[in-house]
Formats: sequence, structure tokens, C-alpha cells
Amino acid sequence: MYAKAKRHFKKTDPILHRAAQEHEIEAVAPSDDLFRDIIWTIIGQQLSSRAANAIFERFERLFTRRGITSRAVLNISDAQMRACGLSGAKVRAIRNVAEAVQNEMLELGTIADLNDELVLAELTKIKGIGPWTAEMVLMFSLGRPDIFSAGDLGLRKGIVHLYGLKKFPSDKKIAAITKKWSPYRTYAARVLWKIADAKKPRVGRKRPRN
Repeated sequence: MYAKAKRHFKKTDPILHRAAQEHEIEAVAPSDDLFRDIIWTIIGQQLSSRAANAIFERFERLFTRRGITSRAVLNISDAQMRACGLSGAKVRAIRNVAEAVQNEMLELGTIADLNDELVLAELTKIKGIGPWTAEMVLMFSLGRPDIFSAGDLGLRKGIVHLYGLKKFPSDKKIAAITKKWSPYRTYAARVLWKIADAKKPRVGRKRPRN
């Protein structure tokens, strides 16, 4: 898929294509545990990768070998979650997701069958899940190839570095830039994160595996 994306970028955006030639992007397969991934993504909201990884590891240790399930989440206390380093808002968001799954308001078994817009709509119905979280789930947990999170600071920084801009572009400008990357905006986004990371190295955050 990345090879196809690079061929597309060569035709539509030679500047991005040159950058893509310098960075290898691993394929992202659909998650083997979507509930866990949603929780992992909530934990990562507005945190550095290092801090998010540390908090998730402590959170994961609250559970048995059966792993992080909606029922198990509802059986642990707010105090236990807060002790992992979670804010009150994230504790509530995690509980909201667990309750939605338990009540079948959020059907994780069929969500992968929905198109991108419907997935965004379903996830953002839950208080505590905004567009950024839903977009990250689409990119990294559902493996959708054409997602771009315009509100992500790292992606905005990547655009600034890629094109040598002096300031962050407007939302209208970002929409115009990213339109020509479709239907491979997820791959473009991952190149931009690589560019931003090269300017200010950080610890990468990888989706947990069973």
C-alpha cells in the first residue's frame, strides 16, 4: 500500500514524495483488540509518548491475563485508575466507553464494517472521545488509508517543516494541501510525523500487542 501511496504522491505532490522516499512506513493492520486500543488512544490524549506509554503500562497491570475488557474496566475503581496517572476526565471517558460497549451502544464487532464517516460518528457519540481520538483509532486500529487529523499538532508541525513555512497554515490551507494526498492521507500523515520527529526526537508510541 505504501508503494502505491508514494506513486500517488509523485504525481500530486513532488515535495511530499521526496520526503516519503526518505522514510519507511510500516503497514498498519486492523487491531486484534479494538476495545484495548480505544483505551490506549484515550490515555495518549495530549500526552508525550513517553508519559502515555508509562501510564498505559500501569493501567494494563490492573487486569488479569484476560486483558482489558469492558466488564473488567467497570469492576475497578476510579481511585485505581487515578493511581495509574490518569486524569479525572480520562477516567470518565474510559468508563463511558466501557459502559457503551456493555450496553451495546457501541458495537465493536461490527464497527470495522462501517465507512470512515460512520465510524467517526459512532465513536464521537461517547463523551470523552473527540475527533482526534476517533481519527487515531481509524488510522492505527482500523487501518484506514485515507485519514488525516487536521487538529494534530505534530501533523501541523510536519507541514510547516515539509514546505518551509514560517507559521502554521490555516485550516483552509491544510484542507487544500491534504486533498491532493487522498486516497492515501494516512500514509502522508505518518510521513509528516516522521518529519516532525526528526526535528525534535521523541519516543515513538506503538500500539500494544497481545
